[in-house]
Amino acid sequence: MTAPALKLAVVGHTNTGKTSLLRTLTRSVEFGEVSPHPATTRHVEGTSILLGRRTVLELFDTPGLEDSIGLLDHLDKLAGERRADGLEVIRKFLESKHARRRFAQEAKAIRQVLGCDAALYVIDARDRVLGKHRDELEILARCATPVVPVLNFTADAEAKVSVWRDQLARTNMHVVAEFDTVVLDEESEQRLYEKMRTVLDSHAETLNALIEDRRRLRDELLRASADLTAELLIDVAALVIPVPVEDEQAVRQGLEDLRDRVRTREQECVEQLLQLHQFRAEDYQPASFPLDDGRWGMDVFSPEALKQFGVRAGSAAAAGAVVGLTLDAMAGGASLGAGTAAGAAVGALFGAGRMHGRRLLDRMRGTTELRCDDATLRLLALRQIVLIRALLRRGHAAVTPVPEPSKGKLSDALQTPKRLPAALEQAKLRRDWSRLGKSRRPPGPGRVAAKAALSGVIATALRRPPDAPLAFP
Repeated sequence: MTAPALKLAVVGHTNTGKTSLLRTLTRSVEFGEVSPHPATTRHVEGTSILLGRRTVLELFDTPGLEDSIGLLDHLDKLAGERRADGLEVIRKFLESKHARRRFAQEAKAIRQVLGCDAALYVIDARDRVLGKHRDELEILARCATPVVPVLNFTADAEAKVSVWRDQLARTNMHVVAEFDTVVLDEESEQRLYEKMRTVLDSHAETLNALIEDRRRLRDELLRASADLTAELLIDVAALVIPVPVEDEQAVRQGLEDLRDRVRTREQECVEQLLQLHQFRAEDYQPASFPLDDGRWGMDVFSPEALKQFGVRAGSAAAAGAVVGLTLDAMAGGASLGAGTAAGAAVGALFGAGRMHGRRLLDRMRGTTELRCDDATLRLLALRQIVLIRALLRRGHAAVTPVPEPSKGKLSDALQTPKRLPAALEQAKLRRDWSRLGKSRRPPGPGRVAAKAALSGVIATALRRPPDAPLAFP
């Protein structure tokens, strides 16, 4: 027989982040309304978490407890001098006219608590401990339903976590969870379910399954993100646009074509990553490269973009990243200089060691190739890694875009290796691997293996601790 779903009521004072908690637990930016203004939730709203096709957790967002001081006084009057049973008094209150008038919002929350297996009491850890909070806890205690206090916004510098833990202990609340709904920490989510398990032993199997499922989903999310980035990099690394060496206008047009294809492909990857992590386009707009008409504002080909991400481009192989388009001189090609290239991070930067027969024949016929160089490929990789790491730590209740990483941290922390991963070096020699080019040849199994290897490199970079330096590979 399948165990019934665990039902949780999310309660607390107004504007403590109850809806935010549900958004982050369900990974949905669409649930409810999140606002800095109080009393946003006026009615009970429900959502659920599935394991496979089975609902295992039902969560109910409730209106804020706006007048807990007045309600507790009213309950004490109902109890009288003989101090009647707390649950009996609660039920008596719910049947009274006061539950439909003065304390209508509180009554909605209390009814939901009584209909659930447990309640999550959400606290804004930045708030001072006040009498209203103690009264809310006292009211919930009289409902005879297990309560787990959840300290929200714990990543904020103003959070008073130790103060709150001390005060909760004084009210005999020793099982306390810390869960920031804006700055997501996978371990804090696991600990939240573990705390719930201590007061809901009959649902231990369900909660254990949820913990394991969250671990699995996060690993799948990371690997899928790495796969999308690997696809982008192989498409760009293998992209080749042939142009006549001595036709300057054709070179200019080819360069613009190359830049447009790369920009469009990166934007496609960005949109795929945001969708994968269940965020919206407006959720990631750091000042370094703001979106402009749906595209990244900072040009991936600009020297400033390279500098921002700590990419050094001082070698001959990366000259195109800083100076401009440089044509390989293998068969009489000539440099067109910085004025012609306008600082584009592209170039036919393959020397004799990387040239095979077809390219040599192209040079003899007066044709060369435009392609992205190592610095641009590295920059593309780093930009996606920055994005993915930010999304992995972003709660779905956040209402402001992900902040820009500090320039100092990027420039100090990023390390530029001498060579790109072998899979990208291999992709440079296989124009049929790029979906951006005009090759009619099928890519073959080699591309699949290269993508898998490159995805593994990216996943390793993503698994580094959040405070570890960014690096690729």
